[in-house]
Amino acid sequence: YLPKRELAREGRYWKNFYIAFTNYLYKDCGHFDNYVGQTIKNIRVVFNYCNKELLLGIGDFHKKFYVRKEEVPIIALLPEELNFLIYDKLFESTLSMKMRKVKDFFVFGCTVALRFSDLLQLKHSNLRRVNDSIYLTVKSQKTGADTSIRLPNYAVEITKRYKLKKGMLLPRFNKTNLNVYVKRLCEAARFTQPVMKSRERMGKAIPLKGELNGDLPNHRFCDLVTTHTMRRTAITTMLCLGVPEQIVRKISGHSPMSKDFFRYVLLAQSYQDQETMGMFERLREKKLAG
Repeated sequence: YLPKRELAREGRYWKNFYIAFTNYLYKDCGHFDNYVGQTIKNIRVVFNYCNKELLLGIGDFHKKFYVRKEEVPIIALLPEELNFLIYDKLFESTLSMKMRKVKDFFVFGCTVALRFSDLLQLKHSNLRRVNDSIYLTVKSQKTGADTSIRLPNYAVEITKRYKLKKGMLLPRFNKTNLNVYVKRLCEAARFTQPVMKSRERMGKAIPLKGELNGDLPNHRFCDLVTTHTMRRTAITTMLCLGVPEQIVRKISGHSPMSKDFFRYVLLAQSYQDQETMGMFERLREKKLAG
């Protein structure tokens, strides 16, 4: 154990280190809260390992290292937009064969709420017929959770569309390439509404400049779509259209106390509020005939 004077000196040293290091990450490197917070979190893990596993007794100064974290907004398609991709045959007819495969992969992902890594591993053996219904059953690679979902007709048609090697269920895509393709798909579908994008630095929101309107920090929705948008869209669509939370959690593999899942609930609630207010506006017009 260190004497009080030396202990105080060590405490000041690590306090100054934290300030200097985070200033370097923010000001010199231009990083945002999530990156800086994760870096500080990693340092705290190393300190804990030295104390608990190596028994070095280097002190608990690291516990005062503040870990910042920003909740990045969820990018997901609205139910109306997903409906367009699924059912608009005129739009589908304008797509090349490659982009039709991209659309099928994207729509399927927006239906079953699986991660991209799990979608790539799907085989026809993951399909199970019960009477006249087709179920997709899979164990998540990341969490090990078993999920099962009854496929709608359009998803069943997608599974019948491709005869692939090794019994694979969906067309194969590299994640980097698919991130590019889904942006092009949503651009072709005219999901190009402006979206404000920002990241926090030391708790302050910093607008990120996009390609629209010169220097204004505007981005197009299609440019923010990624492969993870599929899972997010599936979860929000289920919640928006009234599927109970506990069922959605079972399908998505989230725990009951998951903070991430609560963010989906809030996003779905905003959509439901819009629909409800529209209903109340229509209610105002329902008057008795004179």
